[in-house]
Amino acid sequence: MRSDATLASVMNRVRVLLAEDRPAMAKQLGALLSQEFEVIGMVEDGLSLVKAARQMAPDVVVTDISMPGLDGLEAAQQLKQDRAGLCVVFITVHSDPQLVARAMTLGKCGYVLKSVAGEDLLAAVKAVVAGESFVSRSVGIHDGAMTSSESQR
Repeated sequence: MRSDATLASVMNRVRVLLAEDRPAMAKQLGALLSQEFEVIGMVEDGLSLVKAARQMAPDVVVTDISMPGLDGLEAAQQLKQDRAGLCVVFITVHSDPQLVARAMTLGKCGYVLKSVAGEDLLAAVKAVVAGESFVSRSVGIHDGAMTSSESQR
C-alpha cells in the first residue's frame, strides 16, 4: 500500500505519451522517461499518436519525426491545434537545422537527437514543461532564447 506522500508524488508526476516506430528504441526511451515521468502509453505511428493523445490527454508528447503514415511533425501540429498548450519533444536522428526550425514553428518544444537521448531527453521534457524550448547541443543551433544541453553542463 502506498503512503500519502508516495501517492501525491505519483499523482503530480508529468504524464508522457511516447511515439516511436521501432519497438526496441521505444522500450529504451520508455525506460529512460520512466525514471522521472509517468509514461502513460507508447504508440508506433503518427495516426495512433493523435488518437491516443486525444484520449489520454498527456502533459507531454515525446515523438519521433520519421514514422509511418503521419510523421511526428504533422501529428504534433494536429495536436497543437487541439491543445495549444501541449508540450512536445521531438526525438530523432535528423540534425538538419531546417527541420529543427520547422519543429520550432509549433511553439516552445524540445528537439533531441537519439544519439544523445541519454544525456538530453529528461532535461528536454523538464524544459518544455517549464515553458522553454530545448535543442540538443549536437544539432549546432545556439539561440539564446533556447535551453540547450550545453547550458545544462
